Amino acid sequence: MPSLYDFTAQTLDGKPAPLADYRDKVVLIVNTASKCGFTPQYEGLEALWRAYKDKGLTILGFPCNQFGAQEPGNADEIASFCSTTYGVSFPIMAKVDVNGPKADPLYAWLKSEKGGLFGASIKWNFTKFLVDKSGKVVGRFAPTDTPKSLTGALEKLL
Repeated sequence: MPSLYDFTAQTLDGKPAPLADYRDKVVLIVNTASKCGFTPQYEGLEALWRAYKDKGLTILGFPCNQFGAQEPGNADEIASFCSTTYGVSFPIMAKVDVNGPKADPLYAWLKSEKGGLFGASIKWNFTKFLVDKSGKVVGRFAPTDTPKSLTGALEKLL
């Protein structure tokens, strides 16, 4: 049975990022966008990251342009926006598709593990998947679920 550790993502600068590097960590995976009504969640995600990274939390942002073309930028623009607008210091990966025939394999797996209210598809930006220390998907949260609202679920796993 696959786990998070069987996948490799790409960093914003195009380098491979084996997710096995996050073994024994709690990982929150979020599809992000810079021009979305939920974009201010970057602030809450950064707050979670700063509060819990030393206790074993990793947050991985995956920019996606599939919802209203709300992530039109290239890698440099995305990196600049995240760091200058929200002070993001958690890892932001390369832009991916999360739905459809070109969906990133990681997202195909995440959706197969936790289908959500809309079946296997992701409805919008800032859908969040919570992965435990063994690499198993244990939660899926809607875009309307704020990062702060995940505190209890995170603390149980850390």
